[in-house]
Amino acid sequence: MALKAAHLVLDSSCWLEYFNDSSRADLFAAAAQSPAGLIVPVITIYEVTKKLRREINPTVAGYAESMMRRGRVVDLDVTLTRLATTFDLPMADSLIYAAAQINNATLWTQDGHFAGLDGVKYFPKEKA
Repeated sequence: MALKAAHLVLDSSCWLEYFNDSSRADLFAAAAQSPAGLIVPVITIYEVTKKLRREINPTVAGYAESMMRRGRVVDLDVTLTRLATTFDLPMADSLIYAAAQINNATLWTQDGHFAGLDGVKYFPKEKA
């Protein structure tokens, strides 16, 4: 089932759940499979493909990159990096959040750093 086109950013944790076909993959599948509304920060492509290359193999990493590039890729530029410096988040998280903010997109994440921020849909992981 495809989502209605809306501006949406999936952070790296969501993409990794999807590409690893984890028990939480279904939470993010419709969004991942709806490129028309996806905003994809280039730093997310880096994080996801690097981890998949290291933990699975280069073929899976290449597939993931190709799929992620179907959305609108947001490159790093001075405007984005300047905005990212205003957030009290780690570097990659700041860049991802800035990309969402600049594009009026909702950020979907499982990362607790983002919980409670404007424009974020937080998917807390169950404690083991």
